[in-house]
Amino acid sequence: MPIEATVTLNARIQPLDRDRYEDPLLDALAGRELYDIVGGGSQLLPGGNEIEFCCIDLDIHEAEPAIPLIVDTLTQAGAPQGSHLRYTDRSENAHTIAFGKTVGLAIYLNGTDLPDEVYAECDVNHIVATIDELLEGFGSYQSYWEGPTETALYLYGSSHTEMRQALSGFLADYPLCQKARLVDLPTAIEVVS
Repeated sequence: MPIEATVTLNARIQPLDRDRYEDPLLDALAGRELYDIVGGGSQLLPGGNEIEFCCIDLDIHEAEPAIPLIVDTLTQAGAPQGSHLRYTDRSENAHTIAFGKTVGLAIYLNGTDLPDEVYAECDVNHIVATIDELLEGFGSYQSYWEGPTETALYLYGSSHTEMRQALSGFLADYPLCQKARLVDLPTAIEVVS
């Protein structure tokens, strides 16, 4: 009988963007029957619109080789600090293993207060491509959220300060980034069991 485990990723990513973590888990499995991905989900922030974190549910068949492999694979895939793996072993002992190495930065683009021509002429895809160029080697864009007055772009990298410095000139100059808010995302999450 498999051990049920839940990986909680401190990442604000859309369900379709979870493949950046699920695909490496599948690749690491490569013909071995150590675990199966059986589901996943997202927890919304209070207010019910924006994602706070996401989960991947696993059935673990061989705990000793599988658990270190899962944690190492997700850490190498860029899992944020505050992520963890929870499971109860066959002796009914509960375990929580913390992992993650990146930090998150959200850019909240103003969707209502800029001139109409800015929204007509500028492209959020240009922002995403430029972010990935400017953060190459230490960070990247991972997902987004569209709200009624703002659109958030979620970036993860080695340092809030490095990401802010690398992006500052572009964010100051590109018209669609005017009046944007930059928010350091929490490096811990509180999960109610």
